[in-house]
Amino acid sequence: MNDAEVADAESTPVTDRVHENSWSANLEQPAHAENRKRVVEGALTAIEHTASGYHVNLVTHAEHGHPETYLYEVLDAEYGDDLTWEYIDQCGCGGHVLRVHVP
Repeated sequence: MNDAEVADAESTPVTDRVHENSWSANLEQPAHAENRKRVVEGALTAIEHTASGYHVNLVTHAEHGHPETYLYEVLDAEYGDDLTWEYIDQCGCGGHVLRVHVP
């Protein structure tokens, strides 16, 4: 990835619309590897942009390890019992997939 692509990935939001379907949020860009806060913020944005009755797969960067070590607590604090989530699997590239269901 060249410098322009990295800069674009750093400035581009994870989504700019509400998804009225199930979808996947890519939180595996180099900018995500460098900044766990960016992964968490992107995850929250993805959830907020998922319509009721659907799910979003949060595909997190391998650099931060299993999402239970940093993301579960944030989701619980932000949403409590309003959301359910399940760990799906570790990707071949080392990242992790966490499926969040939006009621």
